[in-house]
Formats: sequence, C-alpha cells, structure tokens
Amino acid sequence: MAQPIRVLIVDDSALVRQMLSEMLSADPQIDVIGSASDPLFARAMIKDLNPDVLTLDVEMPRMDGLNFLEKIMTLRPMPVVMVSSLTQRGADAALRAMELGAVEIVAKPTIGLKESFPILQAELIAKVKAAAGARVRARDKGGNTASQKLASAHYQTTERVVCIGASTGGVEALADVLRMLPGASPAIAITQHMPANFTAKFAARLDGICAIRIAEAKGGERMLPGHAYLAPGNQHLKIDRSGANYVCRLAGNELVSGHCPSVDVLFHSAAENIGVNAVGVILTGMGRDGAAGLKAIRDAGGATLGQNEASSVVYGMPRVAFEMGAVERQIPLSGVAQAILDACAAKGQQAVRI
Repeated sequence: MAQPIRVLIVDDSALVRQMLSEMLSADPQIDVIGSASDPLFARAMIKDLNPDVLTLDVEMPRMDGLNFLEKIMTLRPMPVVMVSSLTQRGADAALRAMELGAVEIVAKPTIGLKESFPILQAELIAKVKAAAGARVRARDKGGNTASQKLASAHYQTTERVVCIGASTGGVEALADVLRMLPGASPAIAITQHMPANFTAKFAARLDGICAIRIAEAKGGERMLPGHAYLAPGNQHLKIDRSGANYVCRLAGNELVSGHCPSVDVLFHSAAENIGVNAVGVILTGMGRDGAAGLKAIRDAGGATLGQNEASSVVYGMPRVAFEMGAVERQIPLSGVAQAILDACAAKGQQAVRI
C-alpha cells in the first residue's frame, strides 16, 4: 500500500485549520501531519516535518501568503494548494499564487464556514491528491514564460476554431500558450477547471499579457478571429452554429465527467458543430475530462494535440486521451502554440467550405 500523502495546513483561522484537518483526515490516503497559524511557524514545520503538500491561506499575519509562496517556490519547491476567499481581492491573490507556482485553488467561503466546508470536502481531497502527484519546479526569479510571439501562419481564420481544455497546472500552461499566439490567430474556446468568481479575473489577466483578446464567455457572442472565450467557472461552454458563424453557448451547470465547466462538453460540441475545422488541444490536468470529447473531434476529422508527460504538471487528462487514441500529436508545452498554428494551416488545405 502506498504511503499516505503528508499534508501541512497553514491558515490563521483556528476554525479553518480544524475543519481542513477533519476533512482531509477523513481520507485514509491523506495524513495531516500538522497545522500552522502563519508562515513563520510553517517555515519551521516544513523543515522538521517535510510535508508532501502544503495548503496555504492568502491573507495571514507576520508574512503575506503570496510572499511566503514565492519564497517556497524559489528555495524549496513543493506542491501548494491555495485556500482563498471568494472575494475580488481573494481571486486576484489566488491567480497570482498560481502564477508563482501553486498547483490548485480551493475557494473558501467568506460566511457560513461550518455549513459550506463539508460541500467542499471532495474537491479539497481531490486537489490535494492531484497536487501530491504534480511536477513542481523551482521558479525562475525572472519568470519562466516566453514573450516572443509566433508569426501568423497563412490560413483563413474564419474557418477554424481552436478548443483548449486544461485542469491542474492549466493556469500557467494556458498563459504560456496564449501569449505566444499572434493577434491574427483563429477563434479559441477554453475550458479550465476553476471555481466560479475566479474565471473572469483569470480572463482579464490573460487579456493583459496576450496579443489576442481574451474574455469570459457570456453566451450568444459570435466567435471572432483573434479572440478567446473562457468558460465561466460554474457553466459549461459549447460552440454552436448560427448560419455561417460559430457562436458561444452557455449550457447548464450539472457535473459532466465530474466537472463544471467540463472539457468534454466543449470538445463534443466542437466535434458536432465544427467537425473537420476543429483543432482540439488537451493540456495538463488530473482525471479524464476531455479525453472522450477529444476522441470525438479526431473521429470527426479535426486535428488533435496533447501536452506530453514531461512538461505536464499532472499527466492525467493528456495521458487518458493519448491512451484512447484521441491525440494525433503529443508535444511539449513550449511547442503547443506553434503546433496550433501548424494544425490550423494544415486544416486550411482540406477545410470544407461552408
């Protein structure tokens, strides 16, 4: 039997520490080895206890959680799950934490903790387990992202639509891919597993660093070249046809493949409504969401790409998709943007004209 995942909890609230400990300890594969009320206590406990995963609050006394995270990821990289409040400030801080190297976000309610936290137990356990298997690397103080934009390929962008799905590790992966794409890129639809209240902020942060325009999908908007549309954190995103145009549709909030939004929902809609002109891309993430949908895109004649194991934070979703034959090409994260443009150019040579 595998050794339990050793977890250290860091939060300034005694109630939250107790509740997180109780929720995680309920799983026999997780061992909560301690808790700390602030980063200074946590620093000593990390040295003494050597945890596998750290859960970390954002706002704490004596040292801000983000400053502590940055020190951890520079000096002693380890998997970190941020537990952040559902506020505007909390969302900004949590996304910054992901940029610094945190693996996952768990949204902490600002009121009704006792009533709300049990609902989050399954999510918390799943994300801690995902973090335990993540590939975590030391952060480059100068940043590890490329600023170079790729040259536009020669294709008619109105024909092609790119669909991208990601989960654990996807915040940084998406940023790395999207900032490499030129402003003349095809329309892009994105589903990233992320709590509600965070996706609008995430889209805005991406929009600020990319040549393409990026926004949270509202539903009903025509998909345009040079634009990307991100699924809201509590609704599925589909692509539909309206005459000769492709449009975004928001389609309910039931769990599909264990998630809302679901990558499978996006990919299946692309297979049905875009077919040969779809380019499906599955990036890092835990589980299997998106694998069946990507296979549907490939079966419909679309191009399909998967992130390779070595560059994935969690090689779950891409692995399942590859093993079921859904992936035409496996490529490192650094090559995904160029592969998207190449696939769009190749599809342009055989695209069905509407």
